[in-house]
Amino acid sequence: MTAYDIGIDLGTANVLVYVKGKGIVLDEPSYVARNTKTHEVVAVGEEARIMLGRTPEDIEVIRPLQDGVIADYDTTEFMLRYYIKSILPASMLFRPRIVVCVPSGITPVEKRAVLEAALQAGARKTVLIEEPLAAALGTGLDKAKSQGAMVVDVGGGTTDIAVLCSTGVVLSESLRVGGDLFDAAIVNHLRRRSKLLIGTVTAEELKIQIGTVDRKAQGSETLVRGRDTVTGLPKAVMVTSKDVQRALERPVRKIIEGIKDMLEKTPPELVAEIIDHGIILTGGGAMINGLDRLITRVTGIAAYLVDNPRYSVILGTGRALREMGHLQDTLEELQ
Repeated sequence: MTAYDIGIDLGTANVLVYVKGKGIVLDEPSYVARNTKTHEVVAVGEEARIMLGRTPEDIEVIRPLQDGVIADYDTTEFMLRYYIKSILPASMLFRPRIVVCVPSGITPVEKRAVLEAALQAGARKTVLIEEPLAAALGTGLDKAKSQGAMVVDVGGGTTDIAVLCSTGVVLSESLRVGGDLFDAAIVNHLRRRSKLLIGTVTAEELKIQIGTVDRKAQGSETLVRGRDTVTGLPKAVMVTSKDVQRALERPVRKIIEGIKDMLEKTPPELVAEIIDHGIILTGGGAMINGLDRLITRVTGIAAYLVDNPRYSVILGTGRALREMGHLQDTLEELQ
């Protein structure tokens, strides 16, 4: 094969890569470890993530993307180049065409940065697609035939809320709320309530294992080890699902308010169709226990989590690769 078409979900928490004709070929954390003195990159992806909190002073582990946008251009370009090179055969004659997924609320300058980074990483042509549209395509919605639908994509750095219909994205908003903010809220809550200092990796494990945003959910508990903020000594505390629920109240409220605001702005005809079809939840952050039930109770509209929510966006990006001619009016490109 002499040419490749590649789809990239350039997420704050994870980078996923889809190759046309092959499917998802890469799923790696968006971490880079580098030497602070020489600026040399020493690890990328999972290798860098497991170094988090376990590095010597001259090694730092960073996420080059923050809140869904590029915070460190050079490191992002290196990470993209590294991943693209890892999946392409050495015998490839032509540079790939790449579709990159981005949050709906990023600025033209931020879009340009993503386009340029992909081109510098080796793309022949770069095309952008907004996350809500990609998520909708990934859940099986047909843009050409679908009536009104609301998609809420809860990612690592952002939550994208969009109303779509047969003409494309009608309304969209990108909130700087996601899985990372959930983790930070858990860290802060335990520091205040139990004088226990834990890292974001431990907070994420808590969120996955016993986390819930539903007050009525059946609770569970687990023993968490960290450092006492008063004595500085090791400390173990029993943490319950209720603790996590209280920690997440504020960031989850922002998502709920964002959904309500979007419904208020939506034309009545489309609201009626959304009521019929329900609110579609995608993204890894939407997998936390009880989010679908909470949204349903507050809005009065059934919310449901799709199959494989972590992969909805990248699967939709892959579909955009296959149907680029039909989606041209909703894509932005640079070559």
